[in-house]
Amino acid sequence: MSAVAPQTDVLPDLRDPALYLNRELSHLEFQRRVLEEARDARNPLLERVKFLSILGSNIDEFFMVRVAGLMQQIENKVQEPFMDGRGPAETLEAIRMEVNLLMDEAYAFYREELAPELAAAHIRMLDLSEVDEEQRRQLDGLFLDKVFPVLTPLAFDQGRPFPHISNLSFNVAVVVRDPGGPEHFARVKIPDSLPQFLPVNLAGETAPGRYAFVPIEQLVMANLQHLFPGLEIVGAHVFRVTRDADFAIKELETDDLLESIEEAVWQRRFRDAVRLQVDAQMPDSMVEILVSNLEVEAAGIYRVDGPLDLSRLRTLAALDRPDLKDKPFLPVTPAGFGAKEDDVFGLIRQESQLLHHPYDSFQPVIEFLRKAAKDPDVVAIKMTLYRLGRNSPIVEALLEAVEHGKQVAVLVELKARFDEESNIEWARALEREGVHVVYGLMGLKVHSKVALVLRREGDVIRRYCHLATGNYNPVTARLYTDLGFFTSDDQIGADATDLFNYLTGYSHKKSFRKLLVAPLNLRQRLEELIQREIDVQRNGGQGRLIFKTNALEDGPIIRLLYQASQAGVATDLIVRGACCLRPNVPGVSDNIHVCSIVGRFLEHSRIYYFGNNGAEECYLGSADLMPRNLNRRVEVIFPVERPQLVQRLKDEILHAYLHDNRNARRMHKDGSYKHKSRNGGQDSQAWFLGQRAAR
Repeated sequence: MSAVAPQTDVLPDLRDPALYLNRELSHLEFQRRVLEEARDARNPLLERVKFLSILGSNIDEFFMVRVAGLMQQIENKVQEPFMDGRGPAETLEAIRMEVNLLMDEAYAFYREELAPELAAAHIRMLDLSEVDEEQRRQLDGLFLDKVFPVLTPLAFDQGRPFPHISNLSFNVAVVVRDPGGPEHFARVKIPDSLPQFLPVNLAGETAPGRYAFVPIEQLVMANLQHLFPGLEIVGAHVFRVTRDADFAIKELETDDLLESIEEAVWQRRFRDAVRLQVDAQMPDSMVEILVSNLEVEAAGIYRVDGPLDLSRLRTLAALDRPDLKDKPFLPVTPAGFGAKEDDVFGLIRQESQLLHHPYDSFQPVIEFLRKAAKDPDVVAIKMTLYRLGRNSPIVEALLEAVEHGKQVAVLVELKARFDEESNIEWARALEREGVHVVYGLMGLKVHSKVALVLRREGDVIRRYCHLATGNYNPVTARLYTDLGFFTSDDQIGADATDLFNYLTGYSHKKSFRKLLVAPLNLRQRLEELIQREIDVQRNGGQGRLIFKTNALEDGPIIRLLYQASQAGVATDLIVRGACCLRPNVPGVSDNIHVCSIVGRFLEHSRIYYFGNNGAEECYLGSADLMPRNLNRRVEVIFPVERPQLVQRLKDEILHAYLHDNRNARRMHKDGSYKHKSRNGGQDSQAWFLGQRAAR
């Protein structure tokens, strides 16, 4: 039991900026943990490549959204400081310093460690100068047959404007000279549709599992004479532009949200450049041409000694080398969900069911909807859809339900960042088949994960619900850890009905029976539940808080957690990403421990456990502890009340996370993280896999 903090005459000011970490720098600290996974020799080699590619795409998104947002604030002369006391300009300066340090470390690791280890494993990344004459002849033939016809050189001169450089595109900047004449600038885009690494046939390296590649840009630059015949190639260097992707929709000024989202997505490619990456050898004169035409700030130029786009390394991670990857696993299908003859509704009616993905299969969720689509007693299905992915079996089940005469209503959130186009396609496909489609709410993003099936049973309509922490996406369900919950609880079902009425119609609903719904009552109820633990502790009982979340950035929640610590409430926070709370500050957060788990699967589940002096309560849901989730999104947190499931959540799932000393890193009060152990120990994700395999 934690000791009650000693009383002092002067209590710390819990609004003191020194008690908070900058959220953007904390996000970068998470990216450092991703890089650590790439550097960790305990991970299989191609999994380390995967982590480095993830770092590349994460940093891309960081610039598109977070750096772009700060630049917008600076442009709009926003000077209000963040919780840590820094303003937008100071934060941006600190970000650029940290990004340089992080990426210098990442590229040094690639050059000095990863590439040599790949070569030792017969996966070689070659420079074009390393191939022999026959290999070069083959590559040049490949260029003429497959690459050259796709390329389009775009000149820049008095008669032709500087070409548009689309977001994250890979480009070659070329300077050519007329014989005896002036120099000219041109740009050649290397489309994503082309293979980014071209295979090389090495003598003696033809055995299965042996690979050699040349980056496509090197072959393009070596064959520029075919694109600019009769001209001298003065110089050629690769570059890449990152643009602002953080658009906002002015919903109050639009009559058609779908059309507005389409327009905003299209406009994204033309927004301001926030980063220019160039190869380390690009001359200043060429950089100046790019900078002046792209209007990039000098601080936004990043010279790179290595692969310009680290995310392209995912091609290597996908190679057929199972000996260099994590062992494959088969998710378990819980009893009662696997066979066609299984009575899923009877199983849920008997008692609520909890699934832990990816260890438990996502297939029961799909089968739940498929059986609902065909069941003659089911009259309606209602769902919220946030990120679906391609070729969605969820959509197929909903369309099948329409074919069988069910009433189907779906809220498709069009504002799901970077999934807007996919969601627009699904929304239109559903509408064409007669599904009632709602696109979202004014000023709010619908992030909740809820499916409601209404089934006629005798003289009553019974409600069956699936609620979850993750999206209805079977692909990410194998990559992310999430929790899904099936229940026929009458009060949760009634709350789900009220929720869908709020989403699809007009409603001033503010209270719910069991569900915690943002922005209506979630913040208030979470604060009340934390305050209850404080009161329990102050009254001589034992308060206990265990939260597992993706991010902790909300000031009022952090202050309340500080108060809980000051009262003596033992608090464990498992925060995967950004955490603005400082743990272990004397007199403020002595009783708060924070850890982050980064491993094979992306930790995505949210669990909120309240000890309540032995009368335990546990909630799951879609919301992180961030202002946007609590104030500006429709989120759902739901209670798990069946005692066996509460025990499973606390004594199995949370216990495994809290005792992880393989992938877990403990957070220190300065915002840094250190592994709990470097000498093996328990890996929570491996433990979950082992538990399923033992079934």
